[in-house]
Amino acid sequence: MSNRYISNLTKDTYALILAGGRGSRLHELTDNRAKPAVFFGGKFRIIDFPLSNCINSGIRKVGIATQYKSHSLIRHINRGWGHFKKELGESIEILPASQQTGTHWYEGTADAVFQNIDIIRHELPKYVMILSGDHVYQMDYGDLIAKHVETGADMTVCCIEVPAEEAAGAFGVMTVDEDNRVRRFDEKPLAPSHVPGKPGVTLASMGNYVFNTEFLFEQLKKDHEKQDSSFDFGNDIIPAIIDSHNVFAFPFRDQQTGGQPYWRDVGTLDSFWQANMELVSAEPQLNMYDSNWPIWTYQEQTAPAKFVGDEDNRRGCAINSTVAGGCIVSGSMVKQSLLFSHVRVNSFCYIEQSVVLPGAIIERNCKVHKAIIDRAVIIPEGLHIGVNHDDDRANGFRVTDTGVVLVTRKMIDNFLAKQED
Repeated sequence: MSNRYISNLTKDTYALILAGGRGSRLHELTDNRAKPAVFFGGKFRIIDFPLSNCINSGIRKVGIATQYKSHSLIRHINRGWGHFKKELGESIEILPASQQTGTHWYEGTADAVFQNIDIIRHELPKYVMILSGDHVYQMDYGDLIAKHVETGADMTVCCIEVPAEEAAGAFGVMTVDEDNRVRRFDEKPLAPSHVPGKPGVTLASMGNYVFNTEFLFEQLKKDHEKQDSSFDFGNDIIPAIIDSHNVFAFPFRDQQTGGQPYWRDVGTLDSFWQANMELVSAEPQLNMYDSNWPIWTYQEQTAPAKFVGDEDNRRGCAINSTVAGGCIVSGSMVKQSLLFSHVRVNSFCYIEQSVVLPGAIIERNCKVHKAIIDRAVIIPEGLHIGVNHDDDRANGFRVTDTGVVLVTRKMIDNFLAKQED
C-alpha cells in the first residue's frame, strides 16, 4: 500500500487512549499517580509510548480519558503535549470522567468511550482507534488501520503472541481462523487456548482496537442499555459481536522480519523493574535511540549529568547504566542501573540493578541492590536496601517474590519515625 493511502486513513482516524487505570499490581508506586503516568526508561512516562506511536503514525487527533489520581498525568500532558494546533487539524485533549451521560464516573473501558461519543463525533472521523495507555512498545498504527479497511472489518483487535502462563488471568485471549477472523474471545481465562502448532503460546489482546465509527457508536449504545453489562470491551462488546459481525485480529509483528516485536505490560513491580533493566543492555530490543521513530515527552531543561571524585575508594562512575540530565554521582559506583533526572548519589555508595526515579537523593555509605526508588525519596546515610530482605521487610519496604525492593517516601518517613522511637 502507498504511504499516501495510509496517510489519508490516519488523517481520518481519531485515537482515544484509555489512561484512567490505577495499576493496583504496582502497589505503592501508583499511590499518587495513575499507571500511565508512571516513569519509565530514564526520562519518559508510560503514556508517552502510545502517544508517540500516534504522532509518528500520522494520527493527530487524540483524546486521553483520565480518571484515577490524574493530576500527575494531566500535568505531564499539558507540559509535554500541549503544543498541537487545532487550526491544523491537530489536537491532544484530556477527557476526564465528567458524568457526561449520567451520575456515574467511567465504569469500564466501553463506558469511557460511550461517555465521550459527542466529543468524538465532533471530530468527524471515519475510524476510531481505542488504545490502552499503559503498555510500552513502538508501533506504526497506519498498518493496523490499513489492514482494518482492507479486510472490510467492523472491528479489528490488535494482538500479540505471549506465553500461555503469562496470559492466564491477565489478558483477553482470542481464537482465530486461517484468515485471522476472531471466532472466540475469552477475557482473562485461567486456562488460555493455544495458538495451533505453538504449544504453550496464546494470542493475547493488546487492548488496542479499531472500529468503523458509526458501528462503534451503535454497539456502545446497545451495550449501555443492557442491565447486566460491565461496560467493557473484553467482557461485553467483543463477545456480543464476533458471531454476527466482521471482527478480525491484527497480529503485531515486525514488518521487516515477521518476528515478535517489543511489547511490555509493565503492570507489576517485577515486570516494571525487568523492563527497565532490559534498557541498560548493550543492544536493548526497545530502541529509544531511533531518530526515525522518536519517543516524545516533556523535556525539562537540565544540566548535563556529572560524575565527580577520582580516588581509589571514592570515584564517581557509572557502568552499563543510563543516567539522565541533572544527575550528580559523587564518589560512588552506579552499575547496571537507571537514574532519572536530578538524582543525587553521594559518596561511598554502591548502586546496582536499580531504578531510581526523578529527584531521589541517596546519602553517603548506602548500598542499593535490585530496588525501585520512588520519586524524591531521600535514602538516609548508611542504609542498605536489597542486601538482606528480612531487614528490608522489617524496615517497612515492599519486597516482591523475585526480590525486587520498592521504597517510597512514605516508607522512608515511617522508617525514620521508628528509628526515633
